[in-house]
Amino acid sequence: MPVFSYRSTTHEGSVTEGVIEAADEKAAVERLRASGVIPLEVRAPREGWRPQFSLRSSQGDLLSFTSELSALLGAGLPLDRSLGILAEISESGAMRGVTQSLLRSIREGSSFSDALQRHPRMFPRLYVNMVRAGEAGGVLDVVLEKLNEFLESAKELRDHVVSALIYPAILSVTGGISIIILLAYVLPKFSVIFAELGGALPVPTRVLLAVSGGLQDYGWLLLLLAAAGAVAFRNWLRTEQGRYRWDTVKLRLMEDVVRKLETARFCRTLGTLLRSGVPLLQALENARDVIENRVIASAIADVSRGAKEGKGIASPLADANVFPPLALSMIKVGEETGQLDEMLLKVAGSYEKSLKQAVRRFISFLEPVLILIMGVVIGFIVVSMLMAVFSITELPF
Repeated sequence: MPVFSYRSTTHEGSVTEGVIEAADEKAAVERLRASGVIPLEVRAPREGWRPQFSLRSSQGDLLSFTSELSALLGAGLPLDRSLGILAEISESGAMRGVTQSLLRSIREGSSFSDALQRHPRMFPRLYVNMVRAGEAGGVLDVVLEKLNEFLESAKELRDHVVSALIYPAILSVTGGISIIILLAYVLPKFSVIFAELGGALPVPTRVLLAVSGGLQDYGWLLLLLAAAGAVAFRNWLRTEQGRYRWDTVKLRLMEDVVRKLETARFCRTLGTLLRSGVPLLQALENARDVIENRVIASAIADVSRGAKEGKGIASPLADANVFPPLALSMIKVGEETGQLDEMLLKVAGSYEKSLKQAVRRFISFLEPVLILIMGVVIGFIVVSMLMAVFSITELPF
């Protein structure tokens, strides 16, 4: 039977850690609850030794905070006591400070959603709105559970995309470094030999040596220009016009991936908000805010207006012509059957799976292209040098 490591707390706030045998993670949680403790975290132990790092992202802190708070509230603990426990056991210094600030605000009479709103860098607007809806309906623990599912799905999707891009990134960096080393350090040694021997070198070799010489003489200038260009490009992206044009380029280059990503993100956010009791118009505004591509976001700007006029969301989304036809059909069915939130979550799940396949196809295309480019460049360098070496044999001695 598998063994799971866990972290739990008692109703008095005492935190314990250990291991437990269970058929799966859900069974481990049930066994811990039956023993009278509140499970905060249950996971399968890592196989073999791996170095432990304390660096954690704010998204990871938010997911851990939401999961643990949901467990404590679901066990019947009051909000202030739950926050007090989280402030004591938090592994992140930043999250510990935020939790203590939330606890002070709660004790001063503030609502939980208002306290969260004072930390916009940690808690996004849709998070605050979902909590506010949970407070109004008296189902804060249920809303936090839905939020936890939403954050876990978003993290899983983000991690999949990042992990898929690691190999192409490493390939690009190592290939670029190899080419720079060849041009800046290896070729100059051959250029000295060729200069001493004299004679006419082949055209490819002369071009290559000119590039190598320019890299040696003006490499610092090229590096400075590259840094200045990167800063200028970053500042341009911060402008609305620049971001819109760049998103247009990304949409043209990776249309399938971008559309599926934004469809899954929009539908999961909107479905989670609606299921948590957030009003449709407010949920639409929040869901539109999570769309990162400005082209798609601007195209669905009129969806809220259509919802206000009683058109629903399926027809305005179809008029925007940015989401796939299958997603629009499923959303329309959800509206007609009165199960819009459930259908939106199904659309999100379907397109998240489809997105993973699209990313896999894109990476399978990108990897050989990068290898081909690196091979052509390095092959040109090698062939140019061999042509020069062979030409040496034709020099009179």
